[in-house]
Amino acid sequence: SPFEVESVLMEHPAVMECAVTGIPDPGRGYSLKATIVLSPGYTADEALKKELSHYCQDNLAVYKRPRSIVFADQLPKTVSGKIRRAEIRQADQAGETAGAH
Repeated sequence: SPFEVESVLMEHPAVMECAVTGIPDPGRGYSLKATIVLSPGYTADEALKKELSHYCQDNLAVYKRPRSIVFADQLPKTVSGKIRRAEIRQADQAGETAGAH
């Protein structure tokens, strides 16, 4: 479940909010991608991606770990504040990530 992976990621102090979605993977069918909005004071860089990846290794089973981590300024949401994962998946299929950098 993406919610379990999101819950683990949310425990890391650098993660303000996140959404986990499936992305096409030629070898596996699908793999997990985490789109992360950082807490203030953190910088989106390769070192932080590695730190979050190691954090997932320490706290999740192998098959639950995101294969891809991207940072975004914000996540697309409904008027009520629910994350619109479908919009993130659509952006992935178009070759871009909504709000990512």
